Amino acid sequence: MLRLLGQHRQLGLLLLLGVAMPWGIFLKAASEIQEGEGFPGDRSLLRWLHAHATPALDTVNLALTRVGGPLPMAGLAGLIFWYLWRGRQHRRAWFFGASLGGAMALNLVAKTVLGRVRPALWLSLAPETTPSFPSGHAMGSAALVLAVGLLLARSHWRWLAWTLGPLFALGVGVSRMYLGVHYPSDVVAGWVASVGWVSGVYLLFSPYLRQLERAWVTVRQRRPVAGQAR
Repeated sequence: MLRLLGQHRQLGLLLLLGVAMPWGIFLKAASEIQEGEGFPGDRSLLRWLHAHATPALDTVNLALTRVGGPLPMAGLAGLIFWYLWRGRQHRRAWFFGASLGGAMALNLVAKTVLGRVRPALWLSLAPETTPSFPSGHAMGSAALVLAVGLLLARSHWRWLAWTLGPLFALGVGVSRMYLGVHYPSDVVAGWVASVGWVSGVYLLFSPYLRQLERAWVTVRQRRPVAGQAR
């Protein structure tokens, strides 16, 4: 396996940075939450954000949290899926649908299993009652941004997607902390979970998987049989 990854560096980077590391971070965070320990700095960062609140920032963050909410994100995702499907880009449409749909399903499962209570450090401008971990807003926006970025990887629009997209996902995540409805660990976990999920789906739909299968078969065929090696 190490030999194969050495020969296919892009695949190795995708597996390490796109799949293994994000899932490792997410599972570690989920383990800490399940044990009820939480994360150092969660509350202090929220208090710092609230101490710097202004009416103008209230307006900006409320707008970001509304745009990054479930209904607008689902509507935008549906339009993109329809555009790809109507353009007979069925494989790309299935990739996009699996990326967004799977991320949202994972979010619901994690919220149900862990059931972390929302922070209640002050009266929020946009209160929430559902479980807190991981942030659905952060996870949905990050999944959409990454999936669109991968779809546009060879397009002239890729630089715009990879510049404005992450800024949008960052803004949505920060807005959830600013409004006091998510801990920082909820938001970070939502981001990394989306990276891990979407990267894994991309691997399944990309030529990398077929290249890995062919390379693995070649290596297996070249290995000497135990009896012959003697």
